Amino acid sequence: MKHILTATLLGLLAAPAFTAPAFAEGDPAKGEKVFNRCKSCHTIVSDSGENIVKGGRTGPNLWGIAGRTAGTYEGFKYGDDLAAAGAGGLVWDLENFTAFTADPRGFLRSHLDDSKAKSKMTFKLKKGAEDLYAFLAQYGPAPEATAEEAASE
Repeated sequence: MKHILTATLLGLLAAPAFTAPAFAEGDPAKGEKVFNRCKSCHTIVSDSGENIVKGGRTGPNLWGIAGRTAGTYEGFKYGDDLAAAGAGGLVWDLENFTAFTADPRGFLRSHLDDSKAKSKMTFKLKKGAEDLYAFLAQYGPAPEATAEEAASE
């Protein structure tokens, strides 16, 4: 009986259909609490001017940051290195966002392969970046319809 139980457990663990739950997606409710640390420098204001989260103006407006090319929010003066990273194709996906918020200067130095790269953002987020990203991902322009969706309408 032990052998059957052991074989069953090993079979389940080895089965390709068995996957661990995805924890990397983040919790927007927790992210809202994390954003309280960010709003001294950042705000969330929609394209139509709706003030979603009132905050500071030291950093750029974070409306639509999820999926946006780094250093491209119109009207904000970015540092040269972040602007260069964006011009080189850096996009704020979960991986890049969490790495940047953990150590902005270190991230840019690594990303640009430049030991002198700097970031205007000096705050380092020790934990909660996945939750923060999930929170911010809720706020942005509606995704454009694909050609297939447009044809079906």
